[in-house]
Amino acid sequence: MENRKVNVGLIQLSCVKDKQTNINKVIENIRKAANKGAQIICLQELFASLYFCDVENYDNFKLAEAIPGETTTLFSNLAKELNVVIIASLFEKRAEGLYHNTVAVIDADGKYLGKYRKNHIPDDPAYYEKFYFTPGDLDYKVFKTKYATIGTLICWDQWYPEAARITALKGAEILFYPTAIGWANNQTEEVNKEQYSAWQTIQRSHAIANGVHVVSVNRTGNEGDMIFWGGSFVSNPFGTVLYEASHDKEEIHVQEIDLNKTNEYRIHWPFLRDRRIDTYKPILRRFVD
Repeated sequence: MENRKVNVGLIQLSCVKDKQTNINKVIENIRKAANKGAQIICLQELFASLYFCDVENYDNFKLAEAIPGETTTLFSNLAKELNVVIIASLFEKRAEGLYHNTVAVIDADGKYLGKYRKNHIPDDPAYYEKFYFTPGDLDYKVFKTKYATIGTLICWDQWYPEAARITALKGAEILFYPTAIGWANNQTEEVNKEQYSAWQTIQRSHAIANGVHVVSVNRTGNEGDMIFWGGSFVSNPFGTVLYEASHDKEEIHVQEIDLNKTNEYRIHWPFLRDRRIDTYKPILRRFVD
């Protein structure tokens, strides 16, 4: 059997207000991950700034940039130098007054492979993303990189099994979820545990249902009234947690995953074989009355 093992790097960091400081910090840690053997490196959601969606402030639109653009060019050069794939979550300015929450994927030869725009946009206290982001219009995306065919979804997308399913059906061998999620600082420990458990469980269920590895990379640190809960993790295709980061520390971790496990689990648990696609039309309705 062909050796299909790949080393995935997760970079869980805290952020500060200055954009360039955050970018420099990420570059330093990409180098650290590459030195540890990482081949595909995933960054957390909107790593270049504090999580600005906790308020509705027009000045925050100044943080956005074109994709491809200055940061993707910087990462293209870095990816080529280090021979790594980089998954970078950025605030995209598409046109005047039109903005997206977007992931750019850079291959190991430095080539910009394309982008995915976040489809599910939340609007909750301290997560006012609808103020900033237009929903994605690029469908669900997979990218054939040097090391694996990957799918990229973003944060709030992780609660929707439809997004994971479609991305897996398009051929993704690994689902990556750059994330920014946390606890309100006035919550009880019981609520905190329940929320984190639900967040991890739903993503592990995507791994099981689709027979693919799931990699979720969250930020950490205190920002305003929010405590970002870290807890970045890797799940194998049957929901086993291969790695779980701490809640309150910056961590750079490299996890070896075996892509042959997809076929192994799909053979023994043939969920894709037994799908009754002829019965699924109601899923296209908002609610079945």
